[in-house]
Amino acid sequence: LLYERHGEPAAVVQLKDLEVPKLGDSDVHVKMLAAPINPADINMIQGTYALLSPLPAVGGNEGVGEVLEVGRRVTALKPGDWVIPADAGLGTWRTRGVFPEEMLLKVPSDIPVLCAATLSVNPCTAFRMLADFESLAPGDSVIQNAANSGVGQAVIQIARASGIKTINVVRDRPDLPKLVERLMALGADHVVTEEMLRKPEMKDIFKSIPRPRLALNCVGGKSTTEMLRHLQPKGTMVTYGGMAKQPVMVPVSAFIFRDVRLRGFWMTQWRKDHAQDQGSVAGMMDALCQLIRRGQLTAPACTEVPLQDYKAALEACMKPFVSSKQILLL
Repeated sequence: LLYERHGEPAAVVQLKDLEVPKLGDSDVHVKMLAAPINPADINMIQGTYALLSPLPAVGGNEGVGEVLEVGRRVTALKPGDWVIPADAGLGTWRTRGVFPEEMLLKVPSDIPVLCAATLSVNPCTAFRMLADFESLAPGDSVIQNAANSGVGQAVIQIARASGIKTINVVRDRPDLPKLVERLMALGADHVVTEEMLRKPEMKDIFKSIPRPRLALNCVGGKSTTEMLRHLQPKGTMVTYGGMAKQPVMVPVSAFIFRDVRLRGFWMTQWRKDHAQDQGSVAGMMDALCQLIRRGQLTAPACTEVPLQDYKAALEACMKPFVSSKQILLL
């Protein structure tokens, strides 16, 4: 799926037949199996993301493929192995590709294909934010907005596996009870709407669990300000998205009297910073694959779409209140 200019995805993305390039000595020929459509993919096509691929570009930053053939210098991979992108910008929305070995990470092929296809962005983001900003112990709590997003669903499950409680904020919607039920089934401790954040009933939640030391913000605007109120003194709020397209507003009193910390997180940057530190990348992937094998981490709610129906999938991604991730089957 190729785009030659930036613009609205359904208008600029086209399905094109191209020759598979020749296999170099350090290259790997990959048959792609499945690749999701993430918000960052859409922003890259629109030309609004912090990282843009040179045009013409193949869409997709995430997905899983099977190795068909390897160049003679390739040692870490062999035919039949499953691989995912080691970094953003690979262009995963294709049936086949030839990539340099260092652009791929091997993943176990005994995990479900949809888990592997959605492993390198959302679960990694959730894992790092839970691990890197506050040292959380069992019984501690975390509050997050956009709790039904791919990252949100992963946060709920990874936290649950570590004994950490989650307070999950979602937008009010017509099918709210169904969404609440789904998040509770994943292991959410509390699910509240943005409106409830400013109601006195929030105090009842903190009778049974401590106030959160960590807040995860993917929305911005008013939602952030309301979440901050519930943060413990010296707590940290990490912003990793801005779905409301509004700035993060913080009352001065939160800084002065409660000394809250505001941080940002971008998985792409973390990967750049740890490019030489393969141990921490492997450790994270191992931990996530273990959770998947134990049934403690599942793929987000998905809608599987054949590649030729890509236009419908791109349009579905742009609709509000969609809690299901579109996955292209390649």
